[in-house]
Amino acid sequence: MNGILQKALRALAALVVIVLAVLLATGKLQRIVSQGVHTGSSSNAPAGEHKALYWYDAMNPQNHYDKPGKAPDGMDLVAKYADTASAAPAGKKVLYWYDPMHPNYKSSKPGKAPDCGMDLVPMYEGQGEVENGLIKVSAARQQELGVRTSMAEEKAVTRTLTTSGQVVPDETRIAHVHVRTSGWIEKVYADFVGQMVRKGQPLFTVYSPDLVAAQEEYLIAKRGQQKLGASPYQDVARSSQSLLDAARQRLKAWQMTDAEIRQLDESGTVQHSVTVYSPVSGYITDRKAYPNISVDGSTDIYTITDLSHVWVTADVYESELPYVKLGQTADVKLSYVPGRTFHGRVTYNYPVLDPQTHTAKVRIDVANAGLLLKPNMFADVSLFINYGKHVVVPEGAVLNSGTVQTVFVAHAGGGFEPRQVNVGATIDGQTIIEFGLDKGETVVSEGNFLLDSESRMKSGGTQ
Repeated sequence: MNGILQKALRALAALVVIVLAVLLATGKLQRIVSQGVHTGSSSNAPAGEHKALYWYDAMNPQNHYDKPGKAPDGMDLVAKYADTASAAPAGKKVLYWYDPMHPNYKSSKPGKAPDCGMDLVPMYEGQGEVENGLIKVSAARQQELGVRTSMAEEKAVTRTLTTSGQVVPDETRIAHVHVRTSGWIEKVYADFVGQMVRKGQPLFTVYSPDLVAAQEEYLIAKRGQQKLGASPYQDVARSSQSLLDAARQRLKAWQMTDAEIRQLDESGTVQHSVTVYSPVSGYITDRKAYPNISVDGSTDIYTITDLSHVWVTADVYESELPYVKLGQTADVKLSYVPGRTFHGRVTYNYPVLDPQTHTAKVRIDVANAGLLLKPNMFADVSLFINYGKHVVVPEGAVLNSGTVQTVFVAHAGGGFEPRQVNVGATIDGQTIIEFGLDKGETVVSEGNFLLDSESRMKSGGTQ
């Protein structure tokens, strides 16, 4: 009998050892001991008071901290209490638990988030409520969220758009020299590209059989008019004068000057060579005039460019084109002329974009005093854009979801109103508010992303 009892006791002892080993392996034994110690040590503590063991990053639970604050990713650190169910701080009630990655997900009890498997985080009473469309946030909670506010103000908004450009000739100041009859060039006076010529300066002489014949016809008509002009028959006198006028106009059409025609009248001798003069002042940028070569009306003998005014074509991205208007001012600077600024105005926006860079050309008319601006030079261009007066807020005050832009308007008593606005351009850290906000209203300029998460948590339903 004693032997049977001893065997039973040994079996019972072995079973206890196995149970203790299992509990120790799963950590439950340590938890039971901790709970026993906590219960015994806090028997005189006020109900609901719990001690936080540490704080941890909800995104990276392995990172522990010895005091509350912000995780490196900006999320609030979560308290880990002595018991397993993340109890509320003293005097605070847990309203619900939420997924820190998806704040719209709420649960009435602790556990794991269904999407990411993270621990649900408790939301305590007093952290904020939604009332009459306002998000109520205590001053302490605002400090935790890093909320900062700024006042919306109305002011004149300007911007300097800096881009690159290139100097090109003013196409309206380019002249082409032709002859109107076929012939041969004899003498050339302007004999190199780049030569500066003045209006009326001789360029070359040309021999043209057609022009010689026209001069002979003119002299014949002149002699006829002298004989028949005094005829008692008025029709004969008028006809002789008409022939003379027609012959004179033919000479002018073939580029003989009034001085050359007067010389022809006075000498009565045909000029075999006629001089062609420059129609404008400028630089010769192309030349095909050489002695003894034949020319006709289709030959572009000289190209003369007036560089007293030039164009600067600047590249502007398509997103900035709506802000570039005709007539607005621009400054041009060149490395060739350090310290010198040339002033101009936008005179034309080209209608075609470059398919590679998605930029369009903008034409700026610039006076070229001293002829310092030379065609094909590169330039730095500053375009001054005036947006007029607008209500502006700091750039960080606007939450942009891609389709909706929202600002948080601060009200008295710690309330914040999420308000949709229409925004314009952002210049130097300031965003234009086109509609939805008045000057003098106070908006959240920092911490609004976390405030938006807070508002989303409070507006969703309990899971």
